[in-house]
Amino acid sequence: MKIIIPKKLQKGDKIGIVSPSNPVTEIWEIQLESGIRVLKEDFGLDVLLAPNALKNTLGYSATPEEKAEDINAMFADKSIKAIVCSQGGANANSVLPFLDYDLIRSNPKIFLGISDITVLLNAIYHKTGLVTFHGNDVMWGFGRKHELYDEDEFRIRLMEGRTEIINKNSEWKCIRKGKTEGTLIGGNLNCMNKLIGTEFMPCFEGNILFLEDFGEEGDSAEVHCLLYHLKQIGVFEQISGLWLGHYKNKLDVQFEDIALDVLKSYDFPILKCDDFGHNCPNTTLPVGAKVRLDADRQEVVILESCVL
Repeated sequence: MKIIIPKKLQKGDKIGIVSPSNPVTEIWEIQLESGIRVLKEDFGLDVLLAPNALKNTLGYSATPEEKAEDINAMFADKSIKAIVCSQGGANANSVLPFLDYDLIRSNPKIFLGISDITVLLNAIYHKTGLVTFHGNDVMWGFGRKHELYDEDEFRIRLMEGRTEIINKNSEWKCIRKGKTEGTLIGGNLNCMNKLIGTEFMPCFEGNILFLEDFGEEGDSAEVHCLLYHLKQIGVFEQISGLWLGHYKNKLDVQFEDIALDVLKSYDFPILKCDDFGHNCPNTTLPVGAKVRLDADRQEVVILESCVL
């Protein structure tokens, strides 16, 4: 597959805000406005809200067609230099059949989101070769209290385009020793499972998988189940390394302990950090770019340009 690299952002560029998952209801509009203000004032970006970004046509969501219409239009609009998702949610996978992948391939630009947007990040990369980005959304990433780390990682990756060791904001832990290189894919554990059996599931062969999960709304058994599901379809037979992100649940069971129980028969390196995921500071990760994971040294290095 030919890899497509989007252009980096510059001050004054216009970005589009879309809502492919949960709707931005009236109660959350203030938080959305707060995030837009950060994009404007801290990064110097112009912001365009998509026509359907605040719609709730179905009572729980805009329709899949409305959501896809916004994304397709943002990719087609030459004045838009990047597309940032307002938030995650539950049903972004409904949008996948309605995206114009030929249009996206012909008009590459930064596409950024987190949580349920995992399905779009990996599907777009798989269907088009476009490198997409896992990182702060508008409402929950920049719309509430966040850290300087969040802003620095956005700027380093998307505006400066630096390829380097990914900065740390937490203690990184070696869970299983080893060093490997591969294409970075992944995101939210539950959402990666949504792609199984569909034409939108990315290739795992030789790749490095990164995973996080929203522990506050689930339990350890659910994580155990979802990892076993990936195991049973052969994902862990294929990957070259695993990078675990933030996970915190009521019982204080550690993500890495669940993973080691499921993955004890494999020998690929495993690294753990708290620098991507829900309710934590977020680095900005390029889905589709080649990286080196060194669990012994507790580091991940981006090896190739992810923006031009």
